Amino acid sequence: MVIPQSPGAVRLQGHDRSLEALAVELETNSVQGLTAEDARRRLERDGPNALRKAKGTSPLMLFLGQFKSLVIWVLIVAAAVSIALGERIDGGAILAIVILNAIIGFFQEYRASKAAAALARLATPKARVIRDGHATVVAAAEIVGGDILLLEAGDLVAADARLLDASQLRANEAPLTGESQSVKKQVGILPGDTPLAERRNMLFFGTSIVGGSGRALVVATGMNTEVGHIANLLQTAGADETPLQRRLDKVGRRLLWICLGIVALVFGLGLLRGDEPFDLFRTAISLAVAAIPEGLPAVVTVALALGVQRMARRNALVRRLPSVETLGCAQVICTDKTGTLTVGAMTARKIVTQERLFSVTGEGYQPSGLFISEGREQRDDPALFALLWAAAACNDAELTVKDGRPDIVGDPTEAALLVAAAKWGIHREAVEAEMPRLAVLPFDSERKRMTVIRRWEDDKSAGKPICTPSARRVRYRDVPHEPRAFVKGAPEVILERCNSIRTQDGVRLMTAEDRAAMVRASKLLAHDALRVLAFAERVLESFPSNLSALPDAAEIEQDLVLLGLVGLQDPPRGEVREAVAKCKRAGIKTVMITGDHPDTARAIAHELGILDNEGQVALGAELEAMSDGELQEQVRQIAVYARVTAEHKLRIVRAWKATGAVVSMTGDGVNDAPALKEASIGIAMGITGTEVTKETADLIITDDNFASIVAAIEEGRGIYDNIAKTLAYLLFAAAAELAIMLFAALVGWPSPLLPLHLLWINLVTGGLPALALATDPIDADALSRPPRSPQAELLDRNFLKFTLFTGFLTASVSFGTFAYEFYRGASLDQARDAAFTALVIAELIRSFGARSRYRTIWQMGLFTNLRLFLIVVASFLLQLAIHHIPALQTLFGIEPITLYQCAAWIGVGFIPLTILEMVKVGRQFWDRRAASRAVRRPTS
Repeated sequence: MVIPQSPGAVRLQGHDRSLEALAVELETNSVQGLTAEDARRRLERDGPNALRKAKGTSPLMLFLGQFKSLVIWVLIVAAAVSIALGERIDGGAILAIVILNAIIGFFQEYRASKAAAALARLATPKARVIRDGHATVVAAAEIVGGDILLLEAGDLVAADARLLDASQLRANEAPLTGESQSVKKQVGILPGDTPLAERRNMLFFGTSIVGGSGRALVVATGMNTEVGHIANLLQTAGADETPLQRRLDKVGRRLLWICLGIVALVFGLGLLRGDEPFDLFRTAISLAVAAIPEGLPAVVTVALALGVQRMARRNALVRRLPSVETLGCAQVICTDKTGTLTVGAMTARKIVTQERLFSVTGEGYQPSGLFISEGREQRDDPALFALLWAAAACNDAELTVKDGRPDIVGDPTEAALLVAAAKWGIHREAVEAEMPRLAVLPFDSERKRMTVIRRWEDDKSAGKPICTPSARRVRYRDVPHEPRAFVKGAPEVILERCNSIRTQDGVRLMTAEDRAAMVRASKLLAHDALRVLAFAERVLESFPSNLSALPDAAEIEQDLVLLGLVGLQDPPRGEVREAVAKCKRAGIKTVMITGDHPDTARAIAHELGILDNEGQVALGAELEAMSDGELQEQVRQIAVYARVTAEHKLRIVRAWKATGAVVSMTGDGVNDAPALKEASIGIAMGITGTEVTKETADLIITDDNFASIVAAIEEGRGIYDNIAKTLAYLLFAAAAELAIMLFAALVGWPSPLLPLHLLWINLVTGGLPALALATDPIDADALSRPPRSPQAELLDRNFLKFTLFTGFLTASVSFGTFAYEFYRGASLDQARDAAFTALVIAELIRSFGARSRYRTIWQMGLFTNLRLFLIVVASFLLQLAIHHIPALQTLFGIEPITLYQCAAWIGVGFIPLTILEMVKVGRQFWDRRAASRAVRRPTS
């Protein structure tokens, strides 16, 4: 569903027009703003500046949606027939399972329709605008096209707006574009095809101002903003059935036809023998009910619910139960870069002084880490100390603690410099206390540098430690009393203003070799996609007491002492490289999709192993030039997408799905939400993720760690394995029961099992052991196999062959016991008792072998699933109990069991398991022999 735009409004982009033309088109004055009356009329015409949501699904419809599966309807019909035939307990149990399954599914999916409401909460409650020539504060919802916004650091942008003027204005646009660094804004006209992330003359709804101030002309509000466009995409994105749901529906259809065939065949054969029609119909229906694994929905729910608990312990919260299994067959992970593969915070990674190159450890804004040079930690380096002091002194950011975690106020790059200084022990508070600021020459795009002038608090400061007591034991040995200018900026700009350089032994003149070495170091850092800043200082011999007479920048920023270089980057998470390698071993392709700069994306992708020599990098502009068909042809070769928008991400996910792949999409920003909803499974980041992505996603990673996604995939594969082995066990048992009854019908013998026997077998051997199988531990090799094809069926040809073999084997044992007892002179009731008990024991014992089709019991370990062991013992005791409780003896038509009979039936029950385990041993032998031949075979 596409949400309509505001009536009477146009989705105006505004970056490619002159300010005069925009003012004319919007009928406003760029100085006086709108009049209050104009604003009122436009608000009535265009509607409020808010995001509208489409009509959601009612709770009732969500609940009814849980009954779409054909398996559920087969069970409902079976329950109705059972109740009609007087089997109220069995029919009630089936209905209870169906209803419980629906309730669990309803509560898991209830919150899935709230994404648009979360988008609406991005609106700022208040905003400053110019109306009637005066600044005034209005509700953000009352902003209209043509308003003039007044913005400064800390403000949230309330609408899409074109800059009228700006002073050092910087915006954080990561939630919208994925850009990891704050964006410097500037006034001017840009080409019409400028990508969203590079529209420096625009401010966007839902982003924030991190520095500077400015005025901007509102060009779009509400649903006509870029975030509103994403809301439209979010509503048009579809959510498919999971592979598990599709497989179970196929199973349901096949079981339906099988049950109808059974009823018809048994009923027809009975009529030919002259059996009583009503009793015959009751037996046929009981057999059909026995053939349906009514415990399957409960088993699936239990397996998924236990998987949810395990995944929560591994930092993954599940919002839709069926999505758990979808992870198990994921073939592609499309992942955002910022905050998912990377820390999501600018970090100083490399520092260069005249003598050393330092690697800085630690992630994010946590002020803990080491400075490593020449393979060891460096603790007492005066040149490094001087550089870090300058990084804290020439800085406008603040590092605070919010909700127990470090938080920043100001530009992320400056915050990263503060964190680097704090790792050494130099804190902003100490700098301000010991060396107060006197003046500042702010950074701008023309100067490409910033200078802060400070002076020691008093003359006694000279020669003393100039950091907190926790700092390294390093002193300035040449601290004069005069003010000091601290300068930072682009390396090429700072270097040309330096004539000296600081070393570990002090300050000396800079040589041509020093300058060349720093230029090379700067280029190497930039080649690694690091943002490089140079730092310098200068002692000001004379400084005016009257700040109005401050010398100009050219006079202060000359004859500088170079301190060194700092390379900054939003770094990859430490464990992600190994997680990406696990994905490769598991046959899962990792694709990076980011709005960041292509050089940064390429460097991170190389470092993490996502991009190799065969992978390609595609830009958003290149995607614009591709048709959907062309993108589908190339999507498998592209490993990295850069400078992409929300619409591009949606197209990429759809292209992968068009190839038949099961696609997982991760993200944290608003621009990721439509692709998350469209993907086979959407994964949101719990810490840095916006509320929009969390409400849209199927899975939330609580630690924002890509490695947790890989752990969730491992859990998903294990859950599918458990569901598959449980379904196999249930169908094997059903096949055995059907085979016994059909054997008897074909040869004209009395029925070996009564309807009540069939229902008891389903309860004792099908329900509880199946639930225990659903809790089996995950195989250690779960991530060493390629992902399952989404087109693969649960009931494929090999599965059906093995089902028939196992069912025939188990049925032969039970039917053979019946025949033996019948022909040696026992009564019909005694022969039925023998067949009934032998079948129950055989099924219970066979459950141990059902844990794997390839590994034997002793390879799996008998007690590695203690629940199964205890349930088998308890079920066996129940079987003995009904033989020795008089009321149950009469009900089931059985007699007390002797010790000899018990031992004989246990021995007979072991026959199917023994044969099946021998088959496994034989298969392993032939597999090893084939592998050995392959190794010895000479290569051509």
